[in-house]
Amino acid sequence: MSQESIENLVRGILKDMNGGATTTSSPAASTAPSGVTTADYPIAKKHPDWIKTKTGKTLEDITLNNALNGKLTPEDLKITPEILKAQGDIATSAGRKTISRNFTRAAELTALPDARVLEMYNALRPYRSSKAELLAIADELENQYQAKISADYVREAAEHYEKRKKLKGDN
Repeated sequence: MSQESIENLVRGILKDMNGGATTTSSPAASTAPSGVTTADYPIAKKHPDWIKTKTGKTLEDITLNNALNGKLTPEDLKITPEILKAQGDIATSAGRKTISRNFTRAAELTALPDARVLEMYNALRPYRSSKAELLAIADELENQYQAKISADYVREAAEHYEKRKKLKGDN
């Protein structure tokens, strides 16, 4: 596979992650306005200036050469909450409320360190946590990260696991 093919692949993946757009390099957040609708989809084609990675990188910055030269880190590939919210607005506009809520929850989770997300993911697996542990995670999400939707999701999981005997010590 040629370097150009790999770069195109990486660009395509980043476009998909970001709803399909590009911008200029700056650590500022994306400029996606509120009230985005299906008329704004696909964002990559209609509003490429809205997309920046979490560190301000643009799609043009995401190249194999930059990766090989150490100019890119995993942090440079992270999506912003703003573009996730814009994708949620598009879903809402299309009548896809569940998808919209998923984008909003994903936007909330961008505030968490990656390692903590993985710990929470593992804690949510059946038989891994007690109800108290899951409720503590929910409280952390809501109070420390202002992730109310995600907190409600974990509380719902705790109730579900309790009813189905899927909590730690139930097996």
